[in-house]
Amino acid sequence: MSQFAKVAVVYGGESAEREISLKSGKAVHKALVAQGVDAELVDTKEISPLLLKQLGYQAVFIALHGRGGEDGVIQGLLESLKLPYTGSRVLGSALAMDKIRTKQVWQSCQLPTAKYVSVKRGQEIEYSTIMQQLGDVVFVKPAREGSSIGMSRVTNAAELEQAVTTAFEFDETVLIEQWINGPEYTVSILNGRALPAIRMQTQRSFYDYEAKYLSNSTEYLCPCGLSETDEIYIQQLALEAFDAVGASVWGRIDIMRDADGQFYLLEANTVPGMTEKSLVPMAAKAVGLSFEQLVLDILQAAR
Repeated sequence: MSQFAKVAVVYGGESAEREISLKSGKAVHKALVAQGVDAELVDTKEISPLLLKQLGYQAVFIALHGRGGEDGVIQGLLESLKLPYTGSRVLGSALAMDKIRTKQVWQSCQLPTAKYVSVKRGQEIEYSTIMQQLGDVVFVKPAREGSSIGMSRVTNAAELEQAVTTAFEFDETVLIEQWINGPEYTVSILNGRALPAIRMQTQRSFYDYEAKYLSNSTEYLCPCGLSETDEIYIQQLALEAFDAVGASVWGRIDIMRDADGQFYLLEANTVPGMTEKSLVPMAAKAVGLSFEQLVLDILQAAR
């Protein structure tokens, strides 16, 4: 049982990740109700979060993904309402949502992350020069989107120009990043503890939206196949990376490894998915934590 009498599970919203948020919110709500918590779903597209305290809620479980829910906006609103809420505070949420500033923080802390270039809408861009700078293959990502939305893998200047144009549909700032050719891992974090790493394996060219949410062929390996030494290393790396951006309570750090065995930080997630295909519940299960207990642990840490 929660120490909070009435809990709002905020979900849905109006970001590009709305559909995933709807699934996450429903799963979280079901888990809380199953444990006797008085929880209700609140779609912030239909009900303003400004009304949460007026409606009698004593705490908020944030199941919103993307802008408005994962970027410090609703966190700041809940701070002003003096309502306890789950996950990272305002600064950690805002920083982690911005892939470029996250990388800048990691670089300042001397944490390993792939080479990159950032571009802004309206800027004159030398696509050929960027390809020469970053290598034969690069990734293009909107700076402040998740779930691989607007992301592309490109191999030449013409493709890069098209990919950047696509990414500008989602954000005014775009990250162009060196391609790390190797396996991808994710480390989930819960209350200061790094959970077992998961390796994502897809038949697609990279772990994109379809591989994450639609494909039945994507494999999730836990144990991930790393040596004990390497797994301990990336768990510690994930904890340092999470702390560096001011994130707290729970979340996920994505990591890739190149052919030489070097690990690189990709991005931080402060409100990861909580669907049937989600990675944090999978990692929690590996240490004997049920989905219901995971959700309750996150809620109990609400501040």
